[in-house]
Amino acid sequence: MQPENEITKPTKPRTLKGLLSEDNVKAQFALALPKHLNADRFARIAITALTRTPKLQDCTQESFFRCLLDLSAMGIEPDNRRAYLIPYGKECTLIVSYMGLIELVRRSGDVTSIRAEIVCEKDGFSWENGNVSHTVDWLSDRGAMKAVYAEAKLASGETQTCVMTKAEVDGIRSRSKAGQSGPWVSDYNEMAKKTAVRRLTKMLPISAEIIEHISKDDDRLPPRNVTPQLRTTPIDPLSLSMPALETTSEIEEELS
Repeated sequence: MQPENEITKPTKPRTLKGLLSEDNVKAQFALALPKHLNADRFARIAITALTRTPKLQDCTQESFFRCLLDLSAMGIEPDNRRAYLIPYGKECTLIVSYMGLIELVRRSGDVTSIRAEIVCEKDGFSWENGNVSHTVDWLSDRGAMKAVYAEAKLASGETQTCVMTKAEVDGIRSRSKAGQSGPWVSDYNEMAKKTAVRRLTKMLPISAEIIEHISKDDDRLPPRNVTPQLRTTPIDPLSLSMPALETTSEIEEELS
């Protein structure tokens, strides 16, 4: 038995940085990571992300490690180039970047090349029956961004394109969890390219596994709760009004 006069020292809570250094945590990453990635390196990059964004340490451990396990399954590191970890209140949010999304699509084997470009007001640009023509004078001021497009060449020889206006991109941003922080603020053009690539992936013959990985990207608002609420008072049918209909783009984004 423990002596009555012995004081038990309180257990120090384990921090996210401390957990990332534990062998059993690294072993979980190793189980999901592809062979070309190392669990120790993955953990070090995650620790760097915590240092770079201190508010991540206020996130729940469950949400933080869920994002890391999703990334390890994708084979992408949280290096602020291919993926970002963004605090959203107490929840850690995973945002896959333009480069990360392209890396995932290329792994499918059905896409030989994929790219995205920003279109500015002084560029030469046309889209006709899916064929894009874009000319840029790199020695002159290109003006403000007006649109973005993504283009993929398939192993079959076909080409698929997707063009979005800046207004459409901003509409997606307004429904994003991190629309007013993180890469949407620091790397707007890259997020605009990513938005076009994401929409383009819906037209590509990529595997279910890649589609599942893309769906882990949290760059969207959480689904609204549409469960009917029970009422305890009688309903007057004459007092009811029809709810406003959602726009088509909002419905598409909820289903994406």
